[in-house]
Amino acid sequence: MAVLNVTPDSFSDGGLFLNSDQAVEQAIRMEEEGADVIDIGGESTRPGAASVPVEEEIRRVAPIIERLAKRLHIPISIDTTKSEVAERAIEAGASIINDVSGFTRDPKMLSLAARAQAGLVIMHAKGTPQTMQRHPRYHDLIGEIRRFLSRQVEAAIDHRIPRSRIVVDPGIGFGKTGNHNLKILHHLDSFTDLGVPLMVGPSRKSFIGRILDLPPSERMEGTAAAVAIAIFQGARMIRVHDIQPLARVARVAEAIRREERPHD
Repeated sequence: MAVLNVTPDSFSDGGLFLNSDQAVEQAIRMEEEGADVIDIGGESTRPGAASVPVEEEIRRVAPIIERLAKRLHIPISIDTTKSEVAERAIEAGASIINDVSGFTRDPKMLSLAARAQAGLVIMHAKGTPQTMQRHPRYHDLIGEIRRFLSRQVEAAIDHRIPRSRIVVDPGIGFGKTGNHNLKILHHLDSFTDLGVPLMVGPSRKSFIGRILDLPPSERMEGTAAAVAIAIFQGARMIRVHDIQPLARVARVAEAIRREERPHD
């Protein structure tokens, strides 16, 4: 899953693709480099980010999705917590809803997803972008995340959304400390028996920056390490910014996981 933020303030690529032509060109480039899904977001979810009005979020994403739906050969995902934004994005051509609140913030979201026959990415986050990094604490980190994801998968199924359209994400960096993120990656196999595929999004995150003492633009190698380990631990999808190098990392990691031998 390729990250395409059409925002002025996302932590890594904010402001780079506000121009619709640049955003469309980037998405096409990402598909050519090996992306399987383009995930478009019009509201930053970085720690401390302010909420964006529905109308502004729609204004940012809908025209780009409409243009891309005519040119891409891969699915488009809308990264939003608002049902009005998701509905407009689906009308424009998106077919997946990636909700960082795990479909808890907007009570209309699951009904919309069911009605639209959309794919779902259910992510765990503790708090909101405004509050999530204010000393996040857990009594049982892995257990709490697992129970949340399991509960939300069942809520989706109760809305007659089949498991085949659901993916879960433990939410690296969303209401977690650096040590929490490392523990989640170390114990990813705890989330692989929920009956749906597991997605992980470590791309350029701050825990990598703290380990390497590097800014977001220089965290690709650290991201590659996290991606390889995540795949070996059972992740079936990764959400990243740097498509071509990390698609190659993913292919090799998956081959090792499956013990596939190269053809001589």
